[in-house]
Amino acid sequence: MKKSRGRTGRKRKRRHLQSFMDGVNCSHKLEYINLKKWLKDRGFEDSNLRPAQFWDTGRGLMTTRALQAGDLVISLPEKCLLTTGTVLSSCLGEYIMKWKPPVSPLIALCTFLIAEKHAGEKSLWKPYLDVLPKTYTCPVCLENDVVSLLPEPLRKKAQEQRTTVHELYLSSKAFFSSLQPLFAEDTGTIFNYSALEWAWCTINTRTIYMKHSQRECFSLEPDVYALAPYLDLLNHSPNVQVKAAFNEQTRSYEIWTNSQCKKYEEIFICYGPHDNQRLLLDYGFVATNNPHSSVYVSSDTLLKYFPPLDKQRNAKISILRDHDFLENLTFGWDGPSWRLFTALKLLSLGADEFTSWRRTLLGDVISARNEQQTLTMTAKICHFLIEETQHALLQISQLKRNKENLKTHLTLVEALRLEDLKILQKSAEILCNLNIATT
Repeated sequence: MKKSRGRTGRKRKRRHLQSFMDGVNCSHKLEYINLKKWLKDRGFEDSNLRPAQFWDTGRGLMTTRALQAGDLVISLPEKCLLTTGTVLSSCLGEYIMKWKPPVSPLIALCTFLIAEKHAGEKSLWKPYLDVLPKTYTCPVCLENDVVSLLPEPLRKKAQEQRTTVHELYLSSKAFFSSLQPLFAEDTGTIFNYSALEWAWCTINTRTIYMKHSQRECFSLEPDVYALAPYLDLLNHSPNVQVKAAFNEQTRSYEIWTNSQCKKYEEIFICYGPHDNQRLLLDYGFVATNNPHSSVYVSSDTLLKYFPPLDKQRNAKISILRDHDFLENLTFGWDGPSWRLFTALKLLSLGADEFTSWRRTLLGDVISARNEQQTLTMTAKICHFLIEETQHALLQISQLKRNKENLKTHLTLVEALRLEDLKILQKSAEILCNLNIATT
């Protein structure tokens, strides 16, 4: 008897482990019960999707039935969507209508989110607000210590993102003050910088694309945002294909899958063919083994390996700049990109080959010497980036030991750097094989 009980225990343990691998159903949690009830009142019917916690992706949605290519994943009625139309029909509407110069659709949505969050229990959108993340991991939210460990091209974009949000806050302060009649407390404390940062991240990471007609009460920035409660629990995978759009006939936002999904598996959508730097910048996460991922080579790194005494150096840099060959130079899973190789080929032209620069940009072979020097330079840059990435990973592991409060953010940057390292090592291998083939 004992034996069989042990086996049943093992079986149960295995089943429990399997269910954890698949995802732990969270639909019994109060916030999801309230959200589903709230959505049902607005016309949303769904029996196939369950909120769940997954060991690798965190919170997401699992399907309770197997899905085939061509199946409808979710159909969310227009009444459930939060758009600028929602904002204008709220008490904020009249203030937005009369404010000059007009606010952007983005600021209108940010203002609405901050005001509703402040309203707490009184907010009609409380069930949705309760399931929104309390904090985000976009670069704008990262500490300087963490930002400094990002690869250089992403570090630059992270600083630009920070500046954008800060300027948005400063330029909106007067508008926020105009809303004072709506609040008992001082608007300065309600609409502070951290509130705007949270609202901006909510919109930046969670909105679906939905074009709205231009309204005079808004600035000319495109009005293309919609927040989609429940639907926005779907996580991204670069390996799936979906069709997503607002259906004018059903007046619902619909997602159809072009992939298969087994029963009780996490169902994914694809945000687009984004590399990891873009995913981290726009959504605050990194996808492992992302086929679209690249390691970017900055123009500073590119020029570090060229003799400063090359008389045509400045002319070559001008040509590259004029023909847009100083940006988007990358290493990928299949080695150096054509753009990177071409830029390095042009920089490697000998004095007697310089007149052939146009042919170089078209991809022609100029000489065996030029090809060989290009390969050597590419390999040097690749090894430099490998060393730089390894050094950053070392710094990250030291910081993780010393700064407990930064652990989550550091783990994210570490994941990005580890992916970069895999790509660079694969590229080094490809370059080594190319070198052997040409010598």
